[in-house]
This record gives sequence, C-alpha cells and structure tokens, in this order.
Amino acid sequence: MTLDETLAHLRAAHLMVRDAQEWDGLTTALRSAYEANDEDLIEQLRPPYLQSWRTVTGNVLRDTFDSAGISVADPHHPWGIATLTANGFSAEPLLCLVDEARADATETATSDTIRLLSFTEALNHYADCLVPFFDDRVEQPR
Repeated sequence: MTLDETLAHLRAAHLMVRDAQEWDGLTTALRSAYEANDEDLIEQLRPPYLQSWRTVTGNVLRDTFDSAGISVADPHHPWGIATLTANGFSAEPLLCLVDEARADATETATSDTIRLLSFTEALNHYADCLVPFFDDRVEQPR
C-alpha cells in the first residue's frame, strides 16, 4: 500500500463516520468548553471526542494499516489518536498543537496550553506523521 492510498483510506474512513463539519463542530464545542473553563462540559465532551478519532483508527482503519505494515496501539499522549509503529519507527498523531513549554499540562489542558485542530488540520498532521513510514518505499506510477 502506498502513502497516497493510505491517506485516501484515512480521509474516507473519517468521513464515513462524520462529515467534516460535524468533526469541526465537535472540536469547536470542546474548544469553547476549554475557553469557558467549563469543567463539567469538558468532562462530557472530551471522552467521546477522543474516542471517535481513536475508534476510526483502531477499528475502521485496522486493515488499511495492516496492509501498509503499520501496527496500531493505544496512544501515550492524552490527546493522541494512536501510536503507529513499523520497522522500529513510531509516531503518534495528535488532535492538538501543544505548547511545548507546558507539555506536561496537556491532561489538564486549557486554551493557553493546547489548540485543538480542525478536521483538516488533524488529517494534515496525521498525514505528516505517516510520511516517514513510507519514505524508504518507491511509489510506482500507475
């Protein structure tokens, strides 16, 4: 499987679950909860938000990643989608940009410590994480 094929499957799988506006709506709602410091709303929204992303990767995309020789495991980072591993290389796509100076505060995030990514940004970051898995492969023209 090529990088382009894997990325196409990645995007299609997420769009089968929700359209881009719904993904962005979830992000906006959670971002607003953080900006308002509404702990109850954060506790209500965060788990299903994370689980949605993680379920698509762990279940829907399992065959795609298996075909590419990439194993999928639970994330280590609180905002991670999954830990992807192949040939001694590991990557973990995140759903946010993290202020590295306060990276230890990501579990109890605030709008000052993280910025949640839009659907397109998250997929772009995910794609960036996948590139090294395919760097040593030569993609043949069709």
